Amino acid sequence: MIADQLHPLERKVIPFLKDNVSFEELMEQTKLKDVEVMRALQWLSNKDILTINKSRREMIALDDNGLLYAKDGLPEMRFLKVLNKTPEDFVSLDDIQQEAGLSQQEAGVSLGALKSKVAISTENKDKRLFAKIAPQGKKILEKESLEEQFLNKSFPIELSALKDEERFAYDNLSKRRQIIKLDSQLIITISLKPKAEELLQDKSSLSVNYEDSITHEMLKSGNWKDNRFRHYDIKINVPKISGGKRHFVRQSIDYIKKVWLELGFKEMEGNLIQSAFWDLDALFVPQDHPARTEQDTFYIKDPAKAKLPAGLKAKIKAIHETGGDTGSRGWGGKWSEDEASVNLLRTHTTVLSARTIANLKPEDLPAKFFSVNKVFRNESLTWKHLFEFHQVEGIVIDPNATLKHLKGYLREFYQKLGFEKVRMRPAHFPYTEPSLEVDVFHPEKKEWIELGGAGIFRPELVKPLLGIEVPVLAWGQGLERGIMQYYGFDDIRKLYDNDIKTIKEVKIWK
Repeated sequence: MIADQLHPLERKVIPFLKDNVSFEELMEQTKLKDVEVMRALQWLSNKDILTINKSRREMIALDDNGLLYAKDGLPEMRFLKVLNKTPEDFVSLDDIQQEAGLSQQEAGVSLGALKSKVAISTENKDKRLFAKIAPQGKKILEKESLEEQFLNKSFPIELSALKDEERFAYDNLSKRRQIIKLDSQLIITISLKPKAEELLQDKSSLSVNYEDSITHEMLKSGNWKDNRFRHYDIKINVPKISGGKRHFVRQSIDYIKKVWLELGFKEMEGNLIQSAFWDLDALFVPQDHPARTEQDTFYIKDPAKAKLPAGLKAKIKAIHETGGDTGSRGWGGKWSEDEASVNLLRTHTTVLSARTIANLKPEDLPAKFFSVNKVFRNESLTWKHLFEFHQVEGIVIDPNATLKHLKGYLREFYQKLGFEKVRMRPAHFPYTEPSLEVDVFHPEKKEWIELGGAGIFRPELVKPLLGIEVPVLAWGQGLERGIMQYYGFDDIRKLYDNDIKTIKEVKIWK
């Protein structure tokens, strides 16, 4: 029997079922909430008792100006009525606007509309505009226009039901600002299937009480033996339920961290606010470099300055001015401590690498570190640029490290992300020499995509911080750019627009 499978909500809806009954009718007749009626209908549909038919219809309603004009009249008609009070005289536009209660924009629209209908004549005098009603304007006032008739109708109105004259008025009014609006309305109706006849013919079965579950009290008293329980069809289709989960960008970050930890790396952490000394100067970025301007960097007003490390400050000054004892000529000129002490939002996670190296001692080597953290760039938000994003950073400090080791680490990392084919090309970056770029082959898009840059830190960066010259393998990539390319997003902003469908469906690298 179907009756012993019915939920209480289904039992309340069934007596009112008939072909083409609407959702609104069922709500009114059953006195149930909309969500309760919809659940009942979906369950009955799953039992092959009925079909839920959904369609949409376009409904016309009055917008803000439409409501006002339905009450006070269209601006051009109020304009004409003011002129009609003194039909032989020219009236200034300012006076018309004030007496008719029109905004400057409404007065301008009315003026243009009435001139096109030859309803008024105008003249300029003393740099002011004057208007006078014309014979055609008087005729217009004698009869209610189609637009006025339309505004006086009872709304909402179905768009498809408009007659020719109503359609003409609708088209004219829809071109104007906030007079009418179009809403899409969902229409739900029901079609009964053969199984419904059995239920509707034997409505007495609907009054039989079936329990949904066995309660503690039933078990304790033993009266569950005397009750009837609702049967459940375990084969029936039920709506898919998506449980809560972390955002896929956050999941990607966690997975990448797991990869580096499994490879024996330690995680680097640090403040979002850093001094220019650590973010730029310690990385051998010249103080006249364009990236240091406000066009690329967010500077902090309070606190505006940071205290620089005394012992390291002299070494960085020497590196910039003369190259120190690294054999480099430096950048020349005079290095400014004031310029280096300004605070900013970190522009890259390489600042964490610099601070980590500065805290190491030669006896701590070899060592390897990574970070996945936010950085900030003063850039315009576009389909491929964010002003706040994540970077994946890694360094290996090892006297025996070579470019071959660097390529091995990168190949292992990207393969753990699911990219079987990895290639590397020569490149140039400010902090590294030699430098390379990493490409991976996308198995679905069938093309190579660029994911990051890498290289070996220059002596001008390492020696002042660590005290000795030692190879430091380093790499970095923008996390969001990689995710965007991997999943085929055409706009990087989609990563953070919180579209529920995308969040449910996207799966991280595994």
